[in-house]
Formats: sequence, C-alpha cells, structure tokens
Amino acid sequence: MSNPSAASLRGAVDLSSLVRPPAPPAGSAPPAGGPAAALPSLVMDATDATFSAILELSNTVPVIVELYAGAPTATLGNLVTGFAGRLVLARVDATGNPQLQQAFQATVAPTVAAVVGGRPIALFEGELPEAEARQVLEQLLVLAAQNNVTGTVSVADAGEEPAEPVEEPLPPLHQEAYDAIERGDYPAAIAAYRTAIAQDPRDGLAVAGLAQVSLIDRLAGQTAVGIRDAAAAAPGDVTAQLAVADLDVSGGHLEDAFDRLLELFPTLDADGKTAVRTRLLDYFEVAGAEDPRVGAARRRLTTLLY
Repeated sequence: MSNPSAASLRGAVDLSSLVRPPAPPAGSAPPAGGPAAALPSLVMDATDATFSAILELSNTVPVIVELYAGAPTATLGNLVTGFAGRLVLARVDATGNPQLQQAFQATVAPTVAAVVGGRPIALFEGELPEAEARQVLEQLLVLAAQNNVTGTVSVADAGEEPAEPVEEPLPPLHQEAYDAIERGDYPAAIAAYRTAIAQDPRDGLAVAGLAQVSLIDRLAGQTAVGIRDAAAAAPGDVTAQLAVADLDVSGGHLEDAFDRLLELFPTLDADGKTAVRTRLLDYFEVAGAEDPRVGAARRRLTTLLY
C-alpha cells in the first residue's frame, strides 16, 4: 500500500453510508476541529457490528485501523498514544470480521489503513520500523487537516462515562438495508433500497446506498488477482472489464475505472454500451456529484453518446 494522499481520500468509497445512518445533508457545516467527547482509551477494539462508532469518530479525529490476525502489534498503539489525542487506533481481528476485511481489502496481516471523515485510506501492509510508521502517521495528519478533520480526543477519567452520540432514526426501508448490511446480507439490502426507490424515485440516499452495496455484493467472494487476470486475458470482454472497474472503484481508483470503461465504450455493441453506461452511472452515485472526476467522466460519456 502507498502512503496517504489527498487523491486517495477523495476517491475512496464512502463506507459511512453503508454501515451507519447517513451523514447530514449537503450544505450543512463540517465537524468543528475542537475536542471530542472523552474516550475510555486511545486504542480500542472494533468489529463489523461496532464500526459505525469508528466512522462517526473519524469526522473529528483520524482513526488508524489495524486489521490483524492472531494478535495486534504493539508499535502502533505506542505511536498513536504519543500523538496525545490527535489520532485514535482501532484494532480489528480480520479473521472474525469479514465485512471489514473485505471493505479494506486486507489480504496481508497486519493491514493498516485509516478513516478520515468516514472515508478509508490505505496506509501500509505488514510491520514497518517505528520511524517509518511515525512518518506515515504524520503525513496522515497533514492530509486530515486538508480535509478539515483536526480535532482531538481525551481519555476519560475512571468512572466517567463517555457521551453517547444521539442518532436520528432512519426511514424503515433504510433501516432494513442498514441492518442487512451489518449482518452481511447484501442482496437483502439491495432489495430494501430498490423498494425505497420505487416508493420515492427522488430518494437520493437510497440511490447512492443501492449503488454502493451493489458494488460490494458484486465483489463478494472474488479475489483481486482473479479479477485482474480475467480482465487482462479478455480486454474486449464487457463482463471482465466491468469487474476490474468495480475493483478499481472499491479501492478509490476512480480515474482508472472511468478511463477503462470510457475507452472500451466506442468498441461495444448496443447491449455492451448500455451495460457500461449503467455501471458508470452507479459509480457517479458512489463517488458523489461533487467529485470533479465525476464531472469530467460524465462529460466524456455524454460526448460518446451524442
């Protein structure tokens, strides 16, 4: 994995809408950079079921995520503690939490990533020397500051209970989809979102949720090596190229996915063009209309259509 960059943050799949209630509407004020509620510790354990709290916390302070097998490393905990509340470490047993293992594409133990503002960022795989790991964390803080995530957290005194965030209830079908995602039942989540859209075609959150959970469902049970090998062996095969584009989007490589499909588009028959256009529209929902790469890809697609 590479060091964090602004591009990787902006292009990352927004996990927050998949595993917790949606964020406030566009136009609302970003989280302030002040201190957050006190936590029991700067190093905590996280699971598929509890990761929503990590995503919420990442709106205030960058959260390092260590996916380990067997036992977590000691180096990261010591480093994070040394940053005095500017970072938090969430440790995840990858073998017992398949949703997070898949979401972070953890194939090596440990895999170290971060979450900033609800978006995942790849950091590194394996163990780094302490000096190198510290440098990566310092770079992450710079990136977080560029994205207005500059808060700090404190450790609660003994006997002091950390404040519980109050979340507004989701609409019933959104809650149904959310519950299905938490238990890993992506087809059920897809069905719930489709029902919500049928009831209200203007439900933008359901449209975005459907696009994102459909992407995860398509990648379930596949390996990155298998997908890329199939695409390399059949450069003109629509199904194979759509699969590798899914993989690129899931890793935050939007431009690669857009370029791959837009270059393929003119060579396809009518059915192939429809499949690619539909998938690109899904990616636009995944990334969000505010991403400048979406606007550029949308203009390219329009030119090819007309």
